[in-house]
Amino acid sequence: MTRIVGIVNVTPDSFSDGGRFLDPTRAVAHAKQLVADGAHCIDLGPASSRPGSTPVPADEEIRRIAPVLDALVADGVVVSVDSFQAGTQRWALARGAAMLNDIHGFPDASLYPLLAASACDLVVMHHIARETSALPVSADVVLASIEAFFEQRVRALADAGIARERLILDPGMGFFLSGNPDVSLAVLRALRSLRARFELPLFVSVSRKAFLRTLTGRALADVGPATLAAELYAARHGADYVRTHDVRALRDALLVTQALGC
Repeated sequence: MTRIVGIVNVTPDSFSDGGRFLDPTRAVAHAKQLVADGAHCIDLGPASSRPGSTPVPADEEIRRIAPVLDALVADGVVVSVDSFQAGTQRWALARGAAMLNDIHGFPDASLYPLLAASACDLVVMHHIARETSALPVSADVVLASIEAFFEQRVRALADAGIARERLILDPGMGFFLSGNPDVSLAVLRALRSLRARFELPLFVSVSRKAFLRTLTGRALADVGPATLAAELYAARHGADYVRTHDVRALRDALLVTQALGC
C-alpha cells in the first residue's frame, strides 16, 4: 500500500504555497484537512529549499513549526519534519516527530547516536549540489550518483546502530537532480530497480515540480494533472511513500487504480 504524505509548508517563500500557512491555526487546520482527505502522515516544512531561497537558522525553523507540530502530535497525527539542520532535528525528536526528512541525507555523523537511540523513521534523500544541478548532466551520471550515495549513506547509518528498517530512500526529483526534465523522468523509470537493489522503502516527491511544468508547458496553478500522472506512475512502480500537496486527488486516483487491479 502506498502511503500518502501531505505537505504543509510553514514558510513565507516555498515555491507552491509560501505564506499560506505561516499562521499556526491555518497550518494545523490545513494539516487536519489533509489527514481527513487521506494523508497517512504530514510533512512539516519550516524552510524553503527552492533555488534562491533565504537560509533559515534552526531556531527560526523551530519557532515556525513548534505550535503546529505540538498541536498535531497531541491530536495523534503522524508528523514528519522536513529539515536538514541538526538543531531542528534534535528538537523534533524530543517533541514527538515520527519521521525526519533530510534533503541532505543525514550527513552529520555527530547526530547518529541520537538517531540510533530514537524510534523515528528517517527519509534519506539524495541530491546533486545546486551549482552542479544547473549544469548539463546525463541521466546515467545521476543514476550512478544516486546508487553510490545510498550505498555509502545506508552503510554509515547502519554501522552507527540505526536499524535498517527505519530507513526510507528518496532519490530526489526536479532541481535536486538537474534542470533537465529527462533526468527526473529517467529516475522515475528506475524506481523498481532502485527498490530491488537496496530493498528499502522509497519516498517520492514530484508534486508541482518544475520539471513537470517544463515538460507540459503549464503554469504552477495548472500542473495538477501532470503531478497526478507522475505520482500514480511512482506508486505503481515502487514508491512506498508519495509526498504531495493534493492528497485528495492522489487518494481517489489510487483507490480507482487499485479497484481496477492496476
